[in-house]
Amino acid sequence: MKILLIGVSGTIGKAVTKRLANNDEIIAAGYSNADVIVDLGSAESIKKMFEQVGQVDAVISTAGVANFGSFDQLSDDEYQLALNNKLMGQVNLVRLGRAYISNGGSITLTSGVLSREPMIGSTAVSMVNGALESFVKAAALEIDSFRLNVVSPIFVKETMAMMGMDTEGGLSADDTAKAYVAAVTGSMHGATLDAPDHVN
Repeated sequence: MKILLIGVSGTIGKAVTKRLANNDEIIAAGYSNADVIVDLGSAESIKKMFEQVGQVDAVISTAGVANFGSFDQLSDDEYQLALNNKLMGQVNLVRLGRAYISNGGSITLTSGVLSREPMIGSTAVSMVNGALESFVKAAALEIDSFRLNVVSPIFVKETMAMMGMDTEGGLSADDTAKAYVAAVTGSMHGATLDAPDHVN
């Protein structure tokens, strides 16, 4: 398969690439350090990316920016960043990318566990994660030429370690990547794949 992977330089993106690269052609896209440069916050940039890459069998997004911050302190700009980048950036991958997906192909987006298990400081992140999961469920009802799903990772052990957090409740990037492989190779459509459910 020819797979366009957005967010290739991130912890999860690297792990997904490693899992798929042996059998599939990976086109690496990202904000920097990638074969194809794309800014998820810009619809024009997303459009140019697809024009440059052309037809693909699958699109995987492990990208998207949203800030943590207390409800009292989150600014308009921080809410807008989450909405423009992690939410609409990934929505636009579907809206603008659908014409470039091979018949029977797939698009896999990324939300996160905070949509359903919020924590203090996660207001903006939880908001866009929940919206992405609802978008996928609804949009899938009107899409029949390719499959659309979203992976919901929990905290990744490698990221937790970098942040000085206890890694006990996390999942490794390699195990997280298994959910993306399942989304690309499976038959589900309109589903939210919780990463821990796909470890084995």
